[in-house]
Amino acid sequence: MPNPRFADGEVVMGRWPGSVLYYEVQVTSYDDVSHLYTVKYKDGTELQLKESDIRSQSSFKHRKSQSSSSSPSRRSTSRSRSRSPGRPGRGRRRSSSQRREHKDDKKKTVQETNLALLKLSENNTRRYNGEPDSTERNDTSCISLEQKLKPDLEIERVLEQYSLHPRKEEKKREELYSEIIKTAEKAASKTKELEFGGRIGTFMLIFFLPAAVFYLLLMCKQDDPSLMNFPPPLPALESLWEARVFGVFLLWFFLQVLFSLLPIGKVVEGLTLSNGRKLQYRINGFYAFILTAAAIGTLLYFQFELHYLYDHFMQFAVAAAAFSLVLSIYLYIRSLKAPEEELAPGGNSGYLIYDFFTGHELNPRIGSFDLKYFCELRPGLIGWVVINLAMLLAEMKIHNQSMPSLSMILVNSFQLLYVVDALWNEEAILTTMDITHDGFGFMLAFGDLVWVPFVYSLQAFYLVGHPTAISWPVAAAITVLNGIGYYIFRSANSQKNNFRRNPSDPKLAYLKFIPTATGKGLLVTGWWGFVRHPNYLGDIIMALAWSLPCGFTHILPYFYVIYFICLLVHREARDEHHCKQKYGLAWESH
Repeated sequence: MPNPRFADGEVVMGRWPGSVLYYEVQVTSYDDVSHLYTVKYKDGTELQLKESDIRSQSSFKHRKSQSSSSSPSRRSTSRSRSRSPGRPGRGRRRSSSQRREHKDDKKKTVQETNLALLKLSENNTRRYNGEPDSTERNDTSCISLEQKLKPDLEIERVLEQYSLHPRKEEKKREELYSEIIKTAEKAASKTKELEFGGRIGTFMLIFFLPAAVFYLLLMCKQDDPSLMNFPPPLPALESLWEARVFGVFLLWFFLQVLFSLLPIGKVVEGLTLSNGRKLQYRINGFYAFILTAAAIGTLLYFQFELHYLYDHFMQFAVAAAAFSLVLSIYLYIRSLKAPEEELAPGGNSGYLIYDFFTGHELNPRIGSFDLKYFCELRPGLIGWVVINLAMLLAEMKIHNQSMPSLSMILVNSFQLLYVVDALWNEEAILTTMDITHDGFGFMLAFGDLVWVPFVYSLQAFYLVGHPTAISWPVAAAITVLNGIGYYIFRSANSQKNNFRRNPSDPKLAYLKFIPTATGKGLLVTGWWGFVRHPNYLGDIIMALAWSLPCGFTHILPYFYVIYFICLLVHREARDEHHCKQKYGLAWESH
Protein backbone atom coordinates (compact mmCIF):
# COMPACT_ATOMS: atom_id res chain seq x y z
CA MET A 1 0.00 0.00 0.00
CA PRO A 2 1.58 3.36 -1.03
CA ASN A 3 2.39 5.82 1.71
CA PRO A 4 0.46 9.10 1.80
CA ARG A 5 2.24 11.92 0.02
CA PHE A 6 1.33 14.56 2.60
CA ALA A 7 1.87 14.09 6.33
CA ASP A 8 -0.55 14.97 9.14
CA GLY A 9 -0.11 18.58 10.21
CA GLU A 10 1.55 19.61 6.94
CA VAL A 11 0.44 22.97 5.50
CA VAL A 12 -0.38 22.66 1.79
CA MET A 13 -2.59 24.24 -0.89
CA GLY A 14 -6.01 22.55 -1.24
CA ARG A 15 -8.47 23.02 -4.10
CA TRP A 16 -11.98 24.05 -3.08
CA PRO A 17 -14.46 21.42 -4.43
CA GLY A 18 -16.13 22.42 -7.66
CA SER A 19 -13.76 25.31 -8.37
CA VAL A 20 -10.26 26.05 -9.68
CA LEU A 21 -9.18 27.86 -6.52
CA TYR A 22 -6.46 26.68 -4.15
CA TYR A 23 -6.32 27.83 -0.54
CA GLU A 24 -3.90 27.24 2.29
CA VAL A 25 -5.03 24.22 4.34
CA GLN A 26 -3.63 21.93 6.99
CA VAL A 27 -3.72 18.15 6.63
CA THR A 28 -5.41 16.61 9.68
CA SER A 29 -5.70 12.94 8.68
CA TYR A 30 -5.57 10.41 5.83
CA ASP A 31 -8.05 7.57 5.20
CA ASP A 32 -6.29 4.43 3.92
CA VAL A 33 -9.58 2.96 2.67
CA SER A 34 -11.01 5.88 0.68
CA HIS A 35 -7.56 7.42 -0.01
CA LEU A 36 -8.88 10.84 0.95
CA TYR A 37 -7.16 13.55 2.99
CA THR A 38 -9.10 15.44 5.63
CA VAL A 39 -7.95 19.05 5.49
CA LYS A 40 -8.83 22.15 7.50
CA TYR A 41 -9.16 25.60 5.95
CA LYS A 42 -8.27 28.81 7.77
CA ASP A 43 -11.93 29.57 8.49
CA GLY A 44 -12.35 26.22 10.24
CA THR A 45 -14.09 24.37 7.40
CA GLU A 46 -13.04 20.72 7.15
CA LEU A 47 -13.38 18.79 3.90
CA GLN A 48 -12.10 15.56 2.38
CA LEU A 49 -9.94 15.99 -0.73
CA LYS A 50 -8.27 13.67 -3.20
CA GLU A 51 -4.50 13.70 -3.50
CA SER A 52 -4.84 15.22 -6.97
CA ASP A 53 -6.60 18.24 -5.41
CA ILE A 54 -3.69 19.01 -3.08
CA ARG A 55 -0.42 20.71 -4.01
CA SER A 56 2.64 21.76 -2.09
CA GLN A 57 3.13 25.42 -1.27
CA SER A 58 6.48 25.50 -3.08
CA SER A 59 4.80 25.11 -6.48
CA PHE A 60 2.70 28.22 -5.87
CA LYS A 61 5.62 30.25 -4.54
CA HIS A 62 7.67 29.39 -7.65
CA ARG A 63 4.88 30.61 -9.93
CA LYS A 64 4.48 33.80 -7.94
CA SER A 65 8.22 34.60 -8.13
CA GLN A 66 8.12 34.17 -11.91
CA SER A 67 5.30 36.66 -12.27
CA SER A 68 7.30 39.42 -10.54
CA SER A 69 10.41 39.10 -12.71
CA SER A 70 10.24 42.64 -14.09
CA SER A 71 9.50 45.97 -12.49
CA PRO A 72 6.48 47.95 -13.68
CA SER A 73 8.07 51.22 -12.71
CA ARG A 74 11.24 50.47 -14.69
CA ARG A 75 9.19 49.56 -17.74
CA SER A 76 7.13 52.74 -17.48
CA THR A 77 10.25 54.89 -17.19
CA SER A 78 11.94 53.35 -20.20
CA ARG A 79 8.83 53.76 -22.31
CA SER A 80 8.40 57.38 -21.28
CA ARG A 81 11.97 58.11 -22.39
CA SER A 82 11.56 56.48 -25.78
CA ARG A 83 8.27 58.25 -26.49
CA SER A 84 9.10 61.73 -25.29
CA PRO A 85 7.43 64.45 -27.43
CA GLY A 86 10.68 66.40 -27.51
CA ARG A 87 12.58 63.51 -29.15
CA PRO A 88 10.37 62.34 -32.04
CA GLY A 89 13.20 60.77 -34.03
CA ARG A 90 14.10 58.34 -31.26
CA GLY A 91 10.44 57.76 -30.49
CA ARG A 92 9.90 56.21 -33.92
CA ARG A 93 12.90 53.91 -33.82
CA ARG A 94 13.18 51.12 -31.29
CA SER A 95 16.53 49.81 -30.16
CA SER A 96 17.19 46.11 -29.59
CA SER A 97 17.04 46.62 -25.81
CA GLN A 98 13.61 48.23 -26.12
CA ARG A 99 12.39 45.33 -28.24
CA ARG A 100 13.62 42.92 -25.59
CA GLU A 101 11.76 44.94 -22.94
CA HIS A 102 8.63 44.81 -25.09
CA LYS A 103 8.87 41.01 -25.22
CA ASP A 104 9.40 40.92 -21.46
CA ASP A 105 6.27 43.05 -21.08
CA LYS A 106 4.22 40.53 -23.06
CA LYS A 107 5.61 37.64 -21.01
CA LYS A 108 4.83 39.46 -17.79
CA THR A 109 1.29 40.26 -19.00
CA VAL A 110 0.56 36.60 -19.71
CA GLN A 111 2.05 35.52 -16.35
CA GLU A 112 0.08 38.16 -14.43
CA THR A 113 -3.19 37.32 -16.14
CA ASN A 114 -2.68 33.60 -15.52
CA LEU A 115 -2.40 34.33 -11.80
CA ALA A 116 -5.38 36.63 -12.01
CA LEU A 117 -7.55 33.79 -13.38
CA LEU A 118 -7.68 32.38 -9.86
CA LYS A 119 -9.33 35.51 -8.55
CA LEU A 120 -11.63 35.94 -11.55
CA SER A 121 -13.25 32.56 -11.09
CA GLU A 122 -13.47 32.96 -7.31
CA ASN A 123 -16.57 35.17 -7.48
CA ASN A 124 -18.60 32.77 -9.61
CA THR A 125 -17.46 29.71 -7.67
CA ARG A 126 -18.25 31.28 -4.31
CA ARG A 127 -21.77 32.05 -5.51
CA TYR A 128 -22.68 28.41 -6.05
CA ASN A 129 -20.42 26.62 -3.56
CA GLY A 130 -21.01 29.01 -0.65
CA GLU A 131 -17.29 29.58 0.07
CA PRO A 132 -16.08 32.11 2.62
CA ASP A 133 -14.97 35.48 1.34
CA SER A 134 -11.31 35.82 0.36
CA THR A 135 -10.81 38.42 3.09
CA GLU A 136 -11.80 35.82 5.65
CA ARG A 137 -9.19 33.41 4.32
CA ASN A 138 -6.38 36.04 4.26
CA ASP A 139 -5.13 34.34 1.12
CA THR A 140 -2.59 36.36 -0.89
CA SER A 141 -2.30 33.89 -3.74
CA CYS A 142 -5.48 35.24 -5.41
CA ILE A 143 -4.92 38.81 -6.61
CA SER A 144 -7.70 40.96 -8.05
CA LEU A 145 -7.26 41.62 -11.76
CA GLU A 146 -8.41 45.21 -11.44
CA GLN A 147 -6.07 45.96 -8.52
CA LYS A 148 -3.16 44.24 -10.25
CA LEU A 149 -3.45 45.53 -13.80
CA LYS A 150 -5.54 48.70 -13.76
CA PRO A 151 -2.76 51.00 -12.42
CA ASP A 152 -0.45 49.79 -15.19
CA LEU A 153 -3.11 50.49 -17.80
CA GLU A 154 -3.62 54.00 -16.45
CA ILE A 155 0.10 54.69 -16.80
CA GLU A 156 -0.01 53.33 -20.35
CA ARG A 157 -2.92 55.63 -21.23
CA VAL A 158 -1.15 58.73 -19.91
CA LEU A 159 2.02 57.91 -21.82
CA GLU A 160 0.10 57.15 -25.00
CA GLN A 161 -1.34 60.67 -25.00
CA TYR A 162 2.13 62.02 -25.77
CA SER A 163 3.16 59.28 -28.16
CA LEU A 164 3.24 59.62 -31.93
CA HIS A 165 2.63 55.88 -32.30
CA PRO A 166 -0.89 54.48 -32.68
CA ARG A 167 -2.49 52.87 -29.62
CA LYS A 168 -2.71 49.40 -31.13
CA GLU A 169 -0.66 47.76 -28.38
CA GLU A 170 -2.94 49.08 -25.66
CA LYS A 171 -6.04 47.94 -27.53
CA LYS A 172 -4.60 44.48 -28.07
CA ARG A 173 -3.70 44.21 -24.40
CA GLU A 174 -7.18 45.28 -23.29
CA GLU A 175 -8.74 42.77 -25.70
CA LEU A 176 -6.49 40.07 -24.22
CA TYR A 177 -7.61 40.95 -20.70
CA SER A 178 -11.30 40.96 -21.65
CA GLU A 179 -11.00 37.56 -23.38
CA ILE A 180 -9.30 36.08 -20.31
CA ILE A 181 -12.02 37.49 -18.05
CA LYS A 182 -14.79 35.99 -20.20
CA THR A 183 -12.99 32.63 -20.45
CA ALA A 184 -12.46 32.45 -16.69
CA GLU A 185 -16.06 33.35 -15.86
CA LYS A 186 -17.42 30.78 -18.32
CA ALA A 187 -15.13 28.05 -16.98
CA ALA A 188 -16.06 28.79 -13.37
CA SER A 189 -19.82 28.84 -13.99
CA LYS A 190 -20.03 25.63 -16.03
CA THR A 191 -22.17 22.83 -14.59
CA LYS A 192 -19.72 20.11 -13.55
CA GLU A 193 -22.05 17.46 -12.11
CA LEU A 194 -24.98 16.29 -14.23
CA GLU A 195 -28.25 15.02 -12.77
CA PHE A 196 -30.99 12.73 -14.12
CA GLY A 197 -28.50 10.37 -15.74
CA GLY A 198 -26.63 13.08 -17.62
CA ARG A 199 -27.06 13.57 -21.37
CA ILE A 200 -28.47 10.09 -22.02
CA GLY A 201 -30.85 10.21 -19.07
CA THR A 202 -32.29 13.63 -19.95
CA PHE A 203 -32.67 12.61 -23.61
CA MET A 204 -34.74 9.60 -22.55
CA LEU A 205 -36.81 11.66 -20.07
CA ILE A 206 -37.89 14.03 -22.84
CA PHE A 207 -39.77 11.07 -24.36
CA PHE A 208 -40.57 9.13 -21.19
CA LEU A 209 -42.43 11.91 -19.35
CA PRO A 210 -45.07 12.51 -22.07
CA ALA A 211 -45.41 8.74 -22.56
CA ALA A 212 -46.00 8.30 -18.80
CA VAL A 213 -48.75 10.93 -18.77
CA PHE A 214 -50.55 9.43 -21.76
CA TYR A 215 -50.23 5.91 -20.31
CA LEU A 216 -51.83 6.98 -17.01
CA LEU A 217 -54.71 8.74 -18.76
CA LEU A 218 -55.33 5.79 -21.10
CA MET A 219 -55.35 3.36 -18.17
CA CYS A 220 -57.92 5.48 -16.29
CA LYS A 221 -60.22 5.20 -19.30
CA GLN A 222 -60.19 1.38 -19.14
CA ASP A 223 -62.97 -0.58 -17.44
CA ASP A 224 -60.29 -2.57 -15.63
CA PRO A 225 -57.24 -0.30 -15.13
CA SER A 226 -55.11 -3.15 -13.82
CA LEU A 227 -51.38 -3.32 -14.41
CA MET A 228 -51.99 -6.73 -15.99
CA ASN A 229 -53.87 -5.03 -18.83
CA PHE A 230 -50.71 -3.52 -20.28
CA PRO A 231 -50.49 -2.01 -22.78
CA PRO A 232 -53.83 -0.24 -23.04
CA PRO A 233 -55.40 0.01 -26.51
CA LEU A 234 -53.92 3.00 -28.31
CA PRO A 235 -56.29 5.50 -29.94
CA ALA A 236 -55.86 6.59 -33.54
CA LEU A 237 -53.26 9.32 -33.91
CA GLU A 238 -55.66 11.69 -35.67
CA SER A 239 -58.01 11.48 -32.68
CA LEU A 240 -55.33 12.87 -30.35
CA TRP A 241 -55.24 16.29 -31.98
CA GLU A 242 -58.02 18.79 -32.38
CA ALA A 243 -57.44 22.40 -33.40
CA ARG A 244 -60.37 23.65 -31.34
CA VAL A 245 -58.96 22.05 -28.19
CA PHE A 246 -55.56 23.65 -28.81
CA GLY A 247 -57.31 27.01 -29.28
CA VAL A 248 -59.11 26.61 -25.94
CA PHE A 249 -55.79 25.80 -24.27
CA LEU A 250 -54.15 28.93 -25.76
CA LEU A 251 -57.12 31.02 -24.62
CA TRP A 252 -56.73 29.64 -21.09
CA PHE A 253 -52.98 30.28 -21.03
CA PHE A 254 -53.17 33.88 -22.23
CA LEU A 255 -56.14 34.61 -19.96
CA GLN A 256 -53.89 33.73 -17.02
CA VAL A 257 -51.15 35.93 -18.52
CA LEU A 258 -53.62 38.82 -18.59
CA PHE A 259 -54.62 38.23 -14.95
CA SER A 260 -50.97 38.15 -13.86
CA LEU A 261 -50.25 41.50 -15.56
CA LEU A 262 -53.08 43.32 -13.80
CA PRO A 263 -51.74 46.04 -11.44
CA ILE A 264 -53.20 44.41 -8.33
CA GLY A 265 -51.33 42.84 -5.45
CA LYS A 266 -48.07 43.89 -3.83
CA VAL A 267 -44.66 43.86 -5.49
CA VAL A 268 -41.88 42.10 -3.56
CA GLU A 269 -38.21 41.35 -4.08
CA GLY A 270 -36.88 37.83 -4.45
CA LEU A 271 -33.73 36.46 -2.85
CA THR A 272 -30.35 37.77 -3.94
CA LEU A 273 -29.27 35.87 -7.04
CA SER A 274 -25.75 34.73 -7.86
CA ASN A 275 -25.13 37.90 -9.89
CA GLY A 276 -26.07 40.08 -6.91
CA ARG A 277 -29.43 41.16 -8.35
CA LYS A 278 -32.84 41.01 -6.72
CA LEU A 279 -35.74 40.57 -9.11
CA GLN A 280 -39.17 42.02 -8.42
CA TYR A 281 -42.37 39.96 -8.52
CA ARG A 282 -46.02 40.95 -8.38
CA ILE A 283 -47.91 38.78 -5.89
CA ASN A 284 -51.42 38.46 -7.29
CA GLY A 285 -51.91 34.71 -7.77
CA PHE A 286 -54.82 34.56 -5.33
CA TYR A 287 -56.53 37.44 -7.13
CA ALA A 288 -56.04 35.58 -10.42
CA PHE A 289 -57.73 32.55 -8.83
CA ILE A 290 -60.72 34.66 -7.74
CA LEU A 291 -61.05 36.16 -11.23
CA THR A 292 -60.80 32.68 -12.77
CA ALA A 293 -63.51 31.39 -10.42
CA ALA A 294 -65.74 34.31 -11.45
CA ALA A 295 -65.13 33.55 -15.13
CA ILE A 296 -65.94 29.83 -14.67
CA GLY A 297 -69.06 30.69 -12.68
CA THR A 298 -70.21 32.97 -15.49
CA LEU A 299 -69.73 30.19 -18.05
CA LEU A 300 -71.73 27.76 -15.92
CA TYR A 301 -74.48 30.34 -15.47
CA PHE A 302 -74.84 30.55 -19.25
CA GLN A 303 -75.12 26.74 -19.50
CA PHE A 304 -71.59 26.11 -20.75
CA GLU A 305 -70.89 22.38 -20.36
CA LEU A 306 -67.61 22.19 -18.48
CA HIS A 307 -67.45 18.40 -18.80
CA TYR A 308 -66.18 19.16 -22.33
CA LEU A 309 -62.81 18.89 -20.58
CA TYR A 310 -63.54 15.30 -19.62
CA ASP A 311 -64.72 14.35 -23.10
CA HIS A 312 -61.52 15.74 -24.69
CA PHE A 313 -59.14 15.13 -21.81
CA MET A 314 -56.53 13.31 -23.88
CA GLN A 315 -56.59 16.00 -26.58
CA PHE A 316 -56.05 18.69 -23.94
CA ALA A 317 -53.06 16.78 -22.59
CA VAL A 318 -51.57 16.52 -26.11
CA ALA A 319 -52.19 20.24 -26.70
CA ALA A 320 -50.48 21.15 -23.41
CA ALA A 321 -47.52 18.87 -24.20
CA ALA A 322 -47.11 20.40 -27.67
CA PHE A 323 -47.24 23.91 -26.23
CA SER A 324 -44.69 23.07 -23.53
CA LEU A 325 -42.33 21.68 -26.17
CA VAL A 326 -42.59 24.82 -28.31
CA LEU A 327 -42.10 26.98 -25.22
CA SER A 328 -39.01 24.96 -24.23
CA ILE A 329 -37.46 25.41 -27.69
CA TYR A 330 -38.07 29.17 -27.47
CA LEU A 331 -36.55 29.30 -23.99
CA TYR A 332 -33.40 27.50 -25.08
CA ILE A 333 -32.90 29.62 -28.21
CA ARG A 334 -33.25 32.87 -26.27
CA SER A 335 -30.93 31.58 -23.53
CA LEU A 336 -28.06 31.36 -26.05
CA LYS A 337 -27.96 35.17 -26.07
CA ALA A 338 -28.32 35.58 -22.31
CA PRO A 339 -25.36 36.96 -20.31
CA GLU A 340 -23.26 34.41 -18.46
CA GLU A 341 -24.38 35.66 -15.04
CA GLU A 342 -28.05 35.05 -15.94
CA LEU A 343 -27.60 31.35 -16.73
CA ALA A 344 -28.76 28.65 -14.33
CA PRO A 345 -26.01 27.05 -12.23
CA GLY A 346 -27.56 23.63 -12.83
CA GLY A 347 -28.21 24.02 -16.56
CA ASN A 348 -24.98 25.42 -17.94
CA SER A 349 -23.15 22.22 -18.89
CA GLY A 350 -22.50 23.06 -22.53
CA TYR A 351 -24.45 19.96 -23.66
CA LEU A 352 -27.48 20.93 -25.76
CA ILE A 353 -29.87 18.16 -24.67
CA TYR A 354 -29.01 18.44 -20.98
CA ASP A 355 -29.30 22.24 -20.88
CA PHE A 356 -32.51 22.10 -22.95
CA PHE A 357 -34.07 19.70 -20.43
CA THR A 358 -32.92 21.29 -17.16
CA GLY A 359 -33.14 24.90 -18.34
CA HIS A 360 -30.25 27.05 -19.55
CA GLU A 361 -31.46 30.47 -18.36
CA LEU A 362 -32.34 31.00 -14.71
CA ASN A 363 -35.06 33.66 -14.87
CA PRO A 364 -36.15 34.32 -18.48
CA ARG A 365 -38.21 37.48 -18.71
CA ILE A 366 -40.04 39.43 -21.39
CA GLY A 367 -39.77 42.91 -19.97
CA SER A 368 -40.93 42.53 -16.37
CA PHE A 369 -42.96 39.39 -17.15
CA ASP A 370 -41.17 36.41 -15.57
CA LEU A 371 -41.99 33.29 -17.61
CA LYS A 372 -40.83 30.73 -15.04
CA TYR A 373 -42.51 32.39 -12.09
CA PHE A 374 -45.78 32.67 -14.03
CA CYS A 375 -45.83 29.02 -15.09
CA GLU A 376 -45.00 27.78 -11.59
CA LEU A 377 -48.40 28.70 -10.13
CA ARG A 378 -50.84 30.04 -12.68
CA PRO A 379 -51.93 28.01 -15.74
CA GLY A 380 -51.15 24.53 -14.38
CA LEU A 381 -52.05 24.89 -10.71
CA ILE A 382 -55.27 26.84 -11.24
CA GLY A 383 -56.02 24.58 -14.22
CA TRP A 384 -55.79 21.59 -11.87
CA VAL A 385 -58.76 22.94 -9.87
CA VAL A 386 -60.77 23.62 -13.03
CA ILE A 387 -60.13 20.05 -14.26
CA ASN A 388 -61.25 18.61 -10.92
CA LEU A 389 -64.46 20.62 -11.14
CA ALA A 390 -65.02 19.37 -14.69
CA MET A 391 -64.59 15.78 -13.46
CA LEU A 392 -67.13 16.37 -10.68
CA LEU A 393 -69.68 17.65 -13.19
CA ALA A 394 -68.90 14.79 -15.58
CA GLU A 395 -69.50 12.24 -12.81
CA MET A 396 -72.91 13.75 -12.04
CA LYS A 397 -73.91 13.74 -15.73
CA ILE A 398 -72.65 10.25 -16.61
CA HIS A 399 -74.13 8.56 -13.54
CA ASN A 400 -77.30 10.72 -13.44
CA GLN A 401 -76.59 11.99 -9.94
CA SER A 402 -78.10 15.09 -8.42
CA MET A 403 -75.11 15.37 -6.09
CA PRO A 404 -71.46 14.35 -6.55
CA SER A 405 -70.23 11.30 -4.65
CA LEU A 406 -68.64 11.70 -1.23
CA SER A 407 -65.32 10.42 -2.63
CA MET A 408 -65.34 13.07 -5.37
CA ILE A 409 -66.19 15.80 -2.85
CA LEU A 410 -63.26 14.78 -0.65
CA VAL A 411 -60.78 14.72 -3.54
CA ASN A 412 -61.95 18.11 -4.82
CA SER A 413 -61.93 19.68 -1.35
CA PHE A 414 -58.49 18.40 -0.34
CA GLN A 415 -56.83 19.43 -3.56
CA LEU A 416 -58.63 22.80 -3.63
CA LEU A 417 -57.18 23.49 -0.16
CA TYR A 418 -53.69 22.63 -1.45
CA VAL A 419 -53.97 25.01 -4.43
CA VAL A 420 -55.51 27.88 -2.46
CA ASP A 421 -52.75 27.51 0.14
CA ALA A 422 -50.07 27.73 -2.56
CA LEU A 423 -51.63 30.86 -4.07
CA TRP A 424 -52.26 32.49 -0.68
CA ASN A 425 -48.62 31.89 0.28
CA GLU A 426 -47.36 32.74 -3.21
CA GLU A 427 -44.43 34.77 -1.89
CA ALA A 428 -42.95 31.63 -0.31
CA ILE A 429 -42.18 30.15 -3.72
CA LEU A 430 -39.50 32.81 -4.20
CA THR A 431 -37.22 30.95 -1.77
CA THR A 432 -37.56 27.54 -3.46
CA MET A 433 -34.89 25.90 -5.63
CA ASP A 434 -37.21 26.13 -8.65
CA ILE A 435 -36.81 29.91 -8.58
CA THR A 436 -33.32 30.41 -7.11
CA HIS A 437 -31.39 27.52 -8.68
CA ASP A 438 -33.19 25.60 -11.44
CA GLY A 439 -33.32 26.99 -14.95
CA PHE A 440 -36.51 27.17 -16.98
CA GLY A 441 -36.39 24.44 -19.60
CA PHE A 442 -38.37 21.41 -20.70
CA MET A 443 -38.38 19.85 -17.22
CA LEU A 444 -40.21 22.74 -15.53
CA ALA A 445 -42.25 23.76 -18.59
CA PHE A 446 -43.64 20.24 -19.05
CA GLY A 447 -44.01 19.78 -15.31
CA ASP A 448 -45.93 23.02 -14.78
CA LEU A 449 -48.17 22.85 -17.85
CA VAL A 450 -48.73 19.08 -18.29
CA TRP A 451 -47.65 17.02 -15.29
CA VAL A 452 -49.33 19.12 -12.59
CA PRO A 453 -52.79 19.59 -14.12
CA PHE A 454 -53.14 16.18 -15.81
CA VAL A 455 -51.37 13.84 -13.36
CA TYR A 456 -52.32 15.53 -10.09
CA SER A 457 -55.99 15.34 -11.14
CA LEU A 458 -55.67 11.58 -11.66
CA GLN A 459 -57.86 10.67 -8.65
CA ALA A 460 -60.78 12.79 -9.85
CA PHE A 461 -60.41 11.45 -13.40
CA TYR A 462 -60.34 7.88 -12.05
CA LEU A 463 -63.50 8.36 -9.97
CA VAL A 464 -65.55 9.39 -13.02
CA GLY A 465 -65.17 5.96 -14.61
CA HIS A 466 -64.73 3.95 -11.40
CA PRO A 467 -67.10 5.33 -8.72
CA THR A 468 -66.23 4.31 -5.17
CA ALA A 469 -68.63 4.56 -2.23
CA ILE A 470 -67.24 5.33 1.24
CA SER A 471 -68.98 5.77 4.59
CA TRP A 472 -69.03 8.95 6.64
CA PRO A 473 -66.77 7.56 9.41
CA VAL A 474 -64.18 6.60 6.78
CA ALA A 475 -64.51 10.04 5.20
CA ALA A 476 -63.97 11.65 8.62
CA ALA A 477 -60.81 9.59 9.23
CA ILE A 478 -59.43 10.50 5.80
CA THR A 479 -60.18 14.18 6.49
CA VAL A 480 -58.23 14.03 9.76
CA LEU A 481 -55.30 12.39 7.94
CA ASN A 482 -55.29 15.14 5.32
CA GLY A 483 -55.44 17.77 8.07
CA ILE A 484 -52.37 16.28 9.78
CA GLY A 485 -50.45 16.23 6.52
CA TYR A 486 -51.45 19.82 5.71
CA TYR A 487 -50.44 21.05 9.17
CA ILE A 488 -46.97 19.49 8.86
CA PHE A 489 -46.58 20.76 5.29
CA ARG A 490 -47.60 24.35 6.01
CA SER A 491 -45.83 24.82 9.35
CA ALA A 492 -42.58 23.30 8.04
CA ASN A 493 -42.58 25.45 4.91
CA SER A 494 -43.37 28.58 6.92
CA GLN A 495 -40.44 27.90 9.27
CA LYS A 496 -38.07 27.41 6.35
CA ASN A 497 -39.21 30.43 4.33
CA ASN A 498 -39.24 32.84 7.27
CA PHE A 499 -35.79 31.69 8.39
CA ARG A 500 -34.35 32.07 4.88
CA ARG A 501 -35.67 35.60 4.52
CA ASN A 502 -34.80 36.92 7.98
CA PRO A 503 -32.93 34.60 10.38
CA SER A 504 -32.77 37.38 13.00
CA ASP A 505 -36.57 37.76 13.18
CA PRO A 506 -37.56 37.84 16.90
CA LYS A 507 -40.47 35.52 16.07
CA LEU A 508 -37.90 32.84 15.19
CA ALA A 509 -35.84 33.24 18.37
CA TYR A 510 -36.95 29.81 19.58
CA LEU A 511 -35.26 28.13 16.59
CA LYS A 512 -31.69 26.91 17.03
CA PHE A 513 -29.27 26.55 14.14
CA ILE A 514 -25.69 25.61 13.30
CA PRO A 515 -23.67 28.50 11.79
CA THR A 516 -21.75 27.63 8.62
CA ALA A 517 -18.77 29.06 6.75
CA THR A 518 -21.15 30.54 4.16
CA GLY A 519 -22.79 32.82 6.72
CA LYS A 520 -26.05 30.87 6.56
CA GLY A 521 -27.48 28.66 9.29
CA LEU A 522 -28.77 25.08 9.38
CA LEU A 523 -31.93 24.60 11.47
CA VAL A 524 -31.62 21.91 14.17
CA THR A 525 -34.89 22.54 16.04
CA GLY A 526 -38.53 22.82 15.01
CA TRP A 527 -39.77 20.61 12.20
CA TRP A 528 -36.37 20.72 10.46
CA GLY A 529 -34.68 19.36 13.53
CA PHE A 530 -37.21 16.57 13.88
CA VAL A 531 -37.06 15.19 10.32
CA ARG A 532 -34.83 15.91 7.31
CA HIS A 533 -37.62 16.98 4.91
CA PRO A 534 -40.79 17.67 6.91
CA ASN A 535 -42.44 19.46 3.98
CA TYR A 536 -42.12 16.31 1.86
CA LEU A 537 -43.51 14.24 4.74
CA GLY A 538 -46.60 16.45 4.80
CA ASP A 539 -46.91 16.14 1.02
CA ILE A 540 -46.81 12.34 1.19
CA ILE A 541 -49.45 12.19 3.94
CA MET A 542 -51.74 14.50 1.96
CA ALA A 543 -51.19 12.49 -1.24
CA LEU A 544 -52.25 9.36 0.63
CA ALA A 545 -55.42 11.12 1.85
CA TRP A 546 -56.20 12.15 -1.74
CA SER A 547 -55.91 8.55 -2.93
CA LEU A 548 -57.81 6.73 -0.18
CA PRO A 549 -61.28 7.88 -1.39
CA CYS A 550 -60.60 5.87 -4.57
CA GLY A 551 -60.56 2.61 -2.60
CA PHE A 552 -58.13 -0.28 -2.94
CA THR A 553 -59.36 -1.99 -6.11
CA HIS A 554 -56.48 -0.67 -8.24
CA ILE A 555 -53.08 0.83 -7.55
CA LEU A 556 -53.46 3.50 -10.25
CA PRO A 557 -54.92 6.24 -7.98
CA TYR A 558 -51.91 5.79 -5.68
CA PHE A 559 -49.47 6.69 -8.43
CA TYR A 560 -49.03 10.18 -6.97
CA VAL A 561 -47.95 8.70 -3.61
CA ILE A 562 -45.39 6.44 -5.31
CA TYR A 563 -44.20 9.34 -7.47
CA PHE A 564 -43.69 11.59 -4.46
CA ILE A 565 -41.71 8.96 -2.58
CA CYS A 566 -39.42 8.51 -5.61
CA LEU A 567 -39.07 12.29 -5.88
CA LEU A 568 -38.16 12.46 -2.21
CA VAL A 569 -35.44 9.83 -2.64
CA HIS A 570 -33.97 11.73 -5.61
CA ARG A 571 -34.01 15.09 -3.86
CA GLU A 572 -32.61 13.60 -0.68
CA ALA A 573 -29.57 12.30 -2.58
CA ARG A 574 -29.16 15.58 -4.45
CA ASP A 575 -29.52 17.76 -1.36
CA GLU A 576 -27.14 15.55 0.62
CA HIS A 577 -24.44 15.91 -2.04
CA HIS A 578 -24.89 19.66 -2.57
CA CYS A 579 -25.12 20.52 1.13
CA LYS A 580 -22.06 18.46 2.01
CA GLN A 581 -20.08 20.39 -0.60
CA LYS A 582 -21.53 23.74 0.43
CA TYR A 583 -21.48 23.53 4.23
CA GLY A 584 -18.62 21.07 4.86
CA LEU A 585 -18.19 20.04 8.48
CA ALA A 586 -21.32 21.96 9.56
CA TRP A 587 -23.45 19.63 7.43
CA GLU A 588 -21.88 16.56 9.05
CA SER A 589 -22.79 17.98 12.46
CA HIS A 590 -26.32 18.72 11.25
